[in-house]
Amino acid sequence: MSTHWSEHREGGGRFALWLIFNIGLRCGRVCGRVLLYPITLYFFLRRTKERRASYAYLQRVFGKPATAWMVMRHIHFFAATILDRIYLLTEHLRKFEIRVFGLDELHAQMRPDRGMLLLGAHVGSFEVMRVLSLQRPDVTVRVVLNTRQTPVMTELFHALNPELASKVIDASRPGHEVVFALHDAMQEGSLATLLGDRARPGEASIEVEFLGAPANFPVAPFVIASMLKVPVVLCLGLYRGGRSYDLVFETLSEQLDLPRRGREAELRAFVQRYAARLEHHVRAHPYNWFNFYDFWNLDTARDKQPVVPDPALSGERG
Repeated sequence: MSTHWSEHREGGGRFALWLIFNIGLRCGRVCGRVLLYPITLYFFLRRTKERRASYAYLQRVFGKPATAWMVMRHIHFFAATILDRIYLLTEHLRKFEIRVFGLDELHAQMRPDRGMLLLGAHVGSFEVMRVLSLQRPDVTVRVVLNTRQTPVMTELFHALNPELASKVIDASRPGHEVVFALHDAMQEGSLATLLGDRARPGEASIEVEFLGAPANFPVAPFVIASMLKVPVVLCLGLYRGGRSYDLVFETLSEQLDLPRRGREAELRAFVQRYAARLEHHVRAHPYNWFNFYDFWNLDTARDKQPVVPDPALSGERG
C-alpha cells in the first residue's frame, strides 16, 4: 500500500463504468442497485490494494479489527454513490431524500459581487450539492475537477450534463491558470467547489492530526482562498443508505488571512480546523470515506515542496 494515490488506476475501467451507467439510465435505479452486489464482490476479490486500505481505515475509525462484511459494505457505499451520480447529474434530484443542514448560513455568506469556495473531500457524494439548483437557481456553481486523473468519469460527466460540464475548471491545467479561472468565478459571484483532502505528487502539503494519527493535507485550496479573500465553507454530501443523503454546509472562515509573519502556523491551524471537522463527519458516517489508499503513509504522501508555496501555485485539485 505504499504507492501514491495518483498511481491507482481508475476503478472499473471504461466498459464497466459505461455499462453500469447505461443500465442505470435505461433500466432505472432499482435495477442498477441490484448490480451493485456483484460489483461489490468483484472489487472486494480483485482490488487487493483498495481492500487492504479499507481494512486499515475501518480498523482506525472503529477502533477494532474490521471484518470482510464491513469492507464490502464500505465498497458498496462507494458503488452506490457512483450509481447515484447518474440521477443527480440528470436533474432527478426529487428522487432522493436530501436533508440540508447549514443552508441559511450559506445564504448569509452569498453576495452577487463576491463568490465563495465550497471545500469538500472524497467523502460521500459531492454531486448532492446540486440540490442548490432547486434552492438558488440564480447561483452559478463552478466545479474544480482534474480531468486527467479520472478520464472515464469525466467523459461520463460531460455526456450526462453538458451544461454543468461546461462550467468545469480543469485542475490539470497549470496552477496559475486555475487561480485566474477561480478569480474570474469569484468576481462573477459563483460558488467554486473543490476537494481539499488529496495532495498530488510534488504539491505542497502540511501535516496535521486526522483520525488519531498524522496525515498530509494539501495547502493549495487554503492558499487560494487567502489570495481570493472569499469565504471558505465546508461542503459534504453524506450518503445515509437507500435514497437518503445529508448535505452539510459549515463556514470555516468568512475570510482567510495568512499573514507574512507566522504564515505557516496560521495555515497549519486552519488546515487542522478543516481536518477536525472532516473527522467529525467521517466518524459519524464512517462508510462514506472513499480514499482507498494508505492515507496516513507519510513517506509516500510527503512532498518535496515548501510547506507554504509561492502564490503562483503549482497545486492541482482532483
